[in-house]
Amino acid sequence: MASNELDSFLRALPKAELHVHLEGTLDAEVLAELDPSVTAEEVAKRYQPGSFDLFIEGFKWAVGHLRTPDDYALAARRYLEKLPAQGVRYVEMTLAAGVVLWRNQDFAAIYDAVAGECRRAAVDAWLVLDAVRHFGEEHVESVARLAVERAGDRVVGFGIGGDERIAPAERFAATFAFVREHGLALVPHAGETAGAASVRACLEMGARRIGHGIRAAEDAELVAELAGRCVALEVCISSNVATGAVESLAAHPVRRLFDAGVPVVLNTDDPALFRTTLMDEYRLAAGRFGFTRAELAVVAANGLRHALAPGAQAATEP
Repeated sequence: MASNELDSFLRALPKAELHVHLEGTLDAEVLAELDPSVTAEEVAKRYQPGSFDLFIEGFKWAVGHLRTPDDYALAARRYLEKLPAQGVRYVEMTLAAGVVLWRNQDFAAIYDAVAGECRRAAVDAWLVLDAVRHFGEEHVESVARLAVERAGDRVVGFGIGGDERIAPAERFAATFAFVREHGLALVPHAGETAGAASVRACLEMGARRIGHGIRAAEDAELVAELAGRCVALEVCISSNVATGAVESLAAHPVRRLFDAGVPVVLNTDDPALFRTTLMDEYRLAAGRFGFTRAELAVVAANGLRHALAPGAQAATEP
């Protein structure tokens, strides 16, 4: 498929982005708006691929430039402005509420600022509140309560990020149950820095979707269960390569997972840090993994089908 022809097809294809961290959208241009002393060279130096630990360091540096509710609003606005040109009509943007609490910032004011940008956006925009798993059970529970309190507003899901190697999902079973009991979707990260058992634990605790989830490919029974239960994986190809979650692009299991019937949804994760866009992720699927137009349309439809906000599918109509 010629590149121009593919791009035209992809732009016209209604898409959803279900796994993108607001703090990971801070590219050099936005960072310069937040802090004119920041240079493109410094950003390139800070955003280094190679390991999960390097990614965390870059992420922490970027977050340091979000000091006020207005800063958060600007970051959200600039990211949301970029989506229509890519054919993205629905987004669930993850707000690192756990990091806001850790930095002793005014969460209510920051949330209101970001939620306001979502309401005004040209795309249908919603929020997932995210906790940092390696900050412990009390921290995760605090973020879950913030999410549940705002479930009738712009929040459609609760997730946990951070390092699975330090804090396995089983530690948060009580909080996961609390979230589900209050009718909020559970969308944890799993199977990124830890193996298939991490994905299975989240599945057994009621996850609606799994962030990343690619290590599920190590367990054929788990893959079959994900397919049979129609639990989507929020796959982020460029992210997985940059953080070392896979050894190489060629080793990424996205093709195998899709062929096994798992509902795969393509996402950017942290587009500024990984120098990607949702269009780029679809191009990778086509160019490196042989996804046909019909298969790309299935992936796009998966994003809309597994969106958490009511009426998401209708919101993507031309």
